[in-house]
Amino acid sequence: MHFKSLTLATLLSAVSALPSSNNNQHAARQTSNSFTVMAARSASPIHFLPLNARGSHFWLGGKTTSYCPDEVTEMGGQCPPGDVTGIAGQSSLDVMVPGGQQIYVDNHGALTFTIPHSGYIPPGSSVGPFEYEPAAPGQVIGHWYYTGQGASGFMACPVPVANATEGAALQKSPQWQVYAALKNATVPSGNVGDCLGFSAMAVARNTTTPAAWEYI
Repeated sequence: MHFKSLTLATLLSAVSALPSSNNNQHAARQTSNSFTVMAARSASPIHFLPLNARGSHFWLGGKTTSYCPDEVTEMGGQCPPGDVTGIAGQSSLDVMVPGGQQIYVDNHGALTFTIPHSGYIPPGSSVGPFEYEPAAPGQVIGHWYYTGQGASGFMACPVPVANATEGAALQKSPQWQVYAALKNATVPSGNVGDCLGFSAMAVARNTTTPAAWEYI
């Protein structure tokens, strides 16, 4: 875990917006636009894989990585679950960390998020447009889109085993990193033709609890 240098005032302010450990009431917070994403591409290895934030980038499958400081519970709050990747609005992660975490496409085409306590986005990156289309009345599935730089949504690109981020036991099948669907993207294999375009299905979270304190 990384050491988090949060001031007492910052933590107190943030903790006050979290659910209390003494009751089950949720924070008074609008999250009707908070959702998770699942890939849809029939007859492919990425079909129905969830979108996960990990290591400042996004992946299909694997696990989300998040963090919540000990001070939150020490001050009587509860850490958000942190086990799924929630998106709020059009292009922000659904987090409690002061300053939030923005989603963008970096200058290689990779779907990326800002690190906690920093809004820095590298030159040449694109911040959108992203669009969240909620599910129609009576339906469950909405959609999430990215059309910046002339992209046609998203694609999942296999990461060679030598560059994989997880242990050897999990490297028997490809890891799929998410990119904007750009013909000139710089992808892990070096060949955009290896990537699979997919529809980003969005499922509303329907809760006032943030998805995570922060993603790392």
